[in-house]
Amino acid sequence: MNQEKLNEILRLHELWLLRSPEGIYADLQGANLEGANLEGANLERANFQGADLEKANFQGVNLERANFQGADLEKANFQGTDLRRANLRGAYLYEANLYGANLKDAYLYKTNLREADLREANLREATLQEANLREADLREADLREANLREANLCGADLREANLERTFFYKTNLQGANLQGANLEGTNLRNIMNRNKANT
Repeated sequence: MNQEKLNEILRLHELWLLRSPEGIYADLQGANLEGANLEGANLERANFQGADLEKANFQGVNLERANFQGADLEKANFQGTDLRRANLRGAYLYEANLYGANLKDAYLYKTNLREADLREANLREATLQEANLREADLREADLREANLREANLCGADLREANLERTFFYKTNLQGANLQGANLEGTNLRNIMNRNKANT
């Protein structure tokens, strides 16, 4: 899809959000948008299910409640993006840039976030059950009350992260760095490789 056509889809979706009769909902399911530039757009509730968005630029985009289930988001740029309540179930976010992104209450069940940049990201109350966060950078991230049941955090960097009341169960923290992390109200007794985590 060329940028001109994409820009028109973005324009019509913004009209749809304003309830204009000229507006058209952005249904981009399965679309090939590799390397697309969507910076600054309002794509609240848009559908990107199964889309190819490798290296796409979503910097500063409003993606609240958007659907990215099963989408390819390898090396995509979500810096400072609003992803509150977004559905990222099973999405592929290898080496994605989510620095400072707002993922509060987002659904990331079985999402692949290996080596993703999640520094200072807001993941409060997010569902990360069975997510792959191997070697992810979560420094100073807010994970308060997030669900990390059976997540893989091998080698993840959680220095200075806020893990207050975060739910860990059968979570793999082998080689993870938790130095300076806030663990108030968090139970680490039922995690895997607890003794191999750097606390």
